[in-house]
Amino acid sequence: MAVSPASIDAPTADRSGGVQSVERAFQLLEVLADSGGVSTLSDLAAASGLPMPTIHRLVRTLVQQGYVRQDTARRYTLGPRLIRLGETAGRLLGSWARPYLAELMEATGETANLAVLEAGEVVYVGQVPSRHSMRMFTEVGRRVQPHCTAVGKILLAQLPREEAAGVLGSGALPAHTAHTVTDPSLLLSQFDAIRAGGYAVDDQEQEIGVRCIAVLVPGAPTPTALSISGPEARVQALESRSGGLIPQMREIAVRLGNALGTAD
Repeated sequence: MAVSPASIDAPTADRSGGVQSVERAFQLLEVLADSGGVSTLSDLAAASGLPMPTIHRLVRTLVQQGYVRQDTARRYTLGPRLIRLGETAGRLLGSWARPYLAELMEATGETANLAVLEAGEVVYVGQVPSRHSMRMFTEVGRRVQPHCTAVGKILLAQLPREEAAGVLGSGALPAHTAHTVTDPSLLLSQFDAIRAGGYAVDDQEQEIGVRCIAVLVPGAPTPTALSISGPEARVQALESRSGGLIPQMREIAVRLGNALGTAD
């Protein structure tokens, strides 16, 4: 029996009830993001395992909708229409996390933050500030380099070594203070201990007098970290208190990850 061209292009449902063409379109967007936002059709085919005709059809549709664009070198990049979606999703993520951030702030007295890793940068998507008159404040939506932040280090430590090295680059990293680790190889060598310990520390590496502690949010739909930040002496006192700061932060992070993983 002959198959019409229309039936070839028609969306089909897979066994899980999803629409295969939609799943493949998002797969290509993820591949583009993983490649730094720029890729060729042949690289997309190699990374996704999809047939070239399928990639042609999906990319053409994504370009028409503004979610992908083609540059002058005939490479494909993530399109500007994704910016609005990302900003809105980030705000929603911060809203969903707010009760957990508030719980962490009340338990520690220090500013609680939520951050994600996006295109090699740390983006702060949620915060509940400390009640202390002397407190740390980071504007939600702010983007910073990951090498000098606790959230950045815990997130980079979860990546394959080659991917983390690609984010850091081979040259010297910017020094924000005298404590900033500027050697990428030295920073990479710290990641095994960070993974083993389950937390990362920014000890005055971004700002003199400020100490931050971060843990991973397991089960979150995108690489996400939870942290507290405050004056160095106050945060160190929290770390030495009975019961331990890190187990408390990880317990809240696990509950937050479960909530984010089931959010519709």
